[in-house]
Amino acid sequence: MSLLYLDNAATTPVRPEVLEAMAPYLTRWFGNASSHHTVGETAAAALDDARARVARVVGMRASDVIFTSGGTESDNLAVKGIAVAARQNRGARHVVTSPIEHEAILESVDHLRRIHGFAVTMLPVDHHGRIDPGTVDDAIREDTALVAVGYANNEVGTVQDVAAIAAATSARRVPLHLDAVQAAGWLPLAGTGADSLAIAGHKLGAPKGTGALAIRGRVPLEPLFHGGGQERGRRSGTEDVAGAVALATALELAEAEREGDSTRVGAARDRFIAAVLQRVPEARVTGHPVQRLPGTASFVFPGTSGEAILLELERRGVVSSSGSACAAGSDEPSHVVLAMGYEPEVAQTAVRFTLPHEPAVDADDLAARVAAAVRAVRSAP
Repeated sequence: MSLLYLDNAATTPVRPEVLEAMAPYLTRWFGNASSHHTVGETAAAALDDARARVARVVGMRASDVIFTSGGTESDNLAVKGIAVAARQNRGARHVVTSPIEHEAILESVDHLRRIHGFAVTMLPVDHHGRIDPGTVDDAIREDTALVAVGYANNEVGTVQDVAAIAAATSARRVPLHLDAVQAAGWLPLAGTGADSLAIAGHKLGAPKGTGALAIRGRVPLEPLFHGGGQERGRRSGTEDVAGAVALATALELAEAEREGDSTRVGAARDRFIAAVLQRVPEARVTGHPVQRLPGTASFVFPGTSGEAILLELERRGVVSSSGSACAAGSDEPSHVVLAMGYEPEVAQTAVRFTLPHEPAVDADDLAARVAAAVRAVRSAP
């Protein structure tokens, strides 16, 4: 029985094209991009090129792109950096987010509350995990520093109406930060209306430890890291040139393939969901039935244990997850599923399948393995 890796929302394998593109900057052209000699200047030129390539995909200027170590750092830099700068510049002391966000946003917001005295408004979500854009306008105050939400949820795949949310924040002249870590490669990144946007390379076929924050130059930003003033003073530290090249390459490839992959994988996801619901009638799909990431199928299986189902799935050659890999080791029910109105005992049965761009998944075979895993858990003493 072949192994099916269906935890691509957690991480993806590095693409061969990406390895090939980054290799010269780990070997021959390994220089420090701040050094004024041939090796350093070659590295600096590659860094500039990577920055411009990322900027084209996200629809911003090259000078707006800050290379980071990944999505968590990008979210931290945006949420804390924008909020602290807004407090310094105009006395802002309020942030808006939602209870279904990734821990990188939620913990950053909590840091602002605990350490800097910010007030926090949590936007409600409906049973599908969607934010009503009208509540965004209602939540914004005179002292609001920013609104921070996910473009697409990492656990259930629900896609937000970012155009409407951006219209609300723009009308009130409040910056909007989008966590686009899960959206990249599946949804368009340009033209969202966001003022800042976070991406992570390892969700796209680049190595772990690569990422970027794209933030419009007009938005004041207080840096988290202080030192040599790299990244225009916004993120000090010797730049990872090979990582930047890897991220740019992976992002360009994903964007070029995005429309075709989204259509094909979305159709396979729909076939898989239908087959699971047919074979396991008590299963319930979590997340929005239509406005969801093409590669994400998430369920709850009432009366079972999500962790037990995962073990049975792995025995049948399927690797998946019960939620965010960034909360691994926690026995608590998913905060995302709880916020969507599910009871704790049901939320603990959550299982997430995130399909790859390639190769294609046999939806019927996968559904049969899921049904067998659920039966095994139900029949266990």
